[in-house]
Amino acid sequence: MTAPTHTEGDILRAAAAWSWFPRDGEQENVHLRLVRYPARLGGGVRGSQVHSTSEAAAVLDHAVERARSWGESRLTFWTNPSDDPDLEAELRRRGAEHIDTVAVLARAIDAPAIDDLAGDVPPEASGEVVRTLDQVREVDAINVPVWEQEPLDEEGLRVELAELTAEREAGEGLRVLGRLDGVAVGTGGCTIVDGFTRLWGAATLAEFRGRGVYRAVLAERLRASVELGATTALVKGRIATSAPILTRVGFEHYGDERAYRLDLA
Repeated sequence: MTAPTHTEGDILRAAAAWSWFPRDGEQENVHLRLVRYPARLGGGVRGSQVHSTSEAAAVLDHAVERARSWGESRLTFWTNPSDDPDLEAELRRRGAEHIDTVAVLARAIDAPAIDDLAGDVPPEASGEVVRTLDQVREVDAINVPVWEQEPLDEEGLRVELAELTAEREAGEGLRVLGRLDGVAVGTGGCTIVDGFTRLWGAATLAEFRGRGVYRAVLAERLRASVELGATTALVKGRIATSAPILTRVGFEHYGDERAYRLDLA
């Protein structure tokens, strides 16, 4: 395996700093980061990245009040070891439901490592960088059932393509489409930040899982990331699905992040 260019501390800091802001969303950074998701992505408020001098109960009170002021009835919070204060015990005390856990995983990458990974992809599976409107439409047809979100209209598809094109041409990231015997059944994206490629949004249609599409999408994302200058891959993989695959191909485990859902109605 290639010697890492980022230390464990670098990896943990990069994982803590990683967040996503959806198009048409709203956000606030007071005590913690709160993001209101648009209705097409299921709505609700996501909280993360706590940095406050207040007690955990006060921070959570603020998050609940802000979510209600947005007219939302659901708050989802993702824990991280860098949170200060830690809200996990307070969330549990208030009856929040633990709904998900992801493993923070990372590995050094270079062209030989990508070739080794690509060699494990079955011949019927393939990955390709998204560059056209038709490919964006195929990606959306995968995301809608997997993530239980609303489909993009034609204008939304064009906006999505424009954003992907701008990011790819700036060397900031890209989206990959996975095929099985030529049929689009999987997808995943990546974003380049400070030498890291953040791997996100991996999705495979349920009936086609376990047939190598995830690996094909992963190999193509890593190959393209190396071309864009990334030296370390970082991913938050679900412990029941992608995490076992990633650890088998050389990713190391740097801790877990847990999601809690608090109903506000």
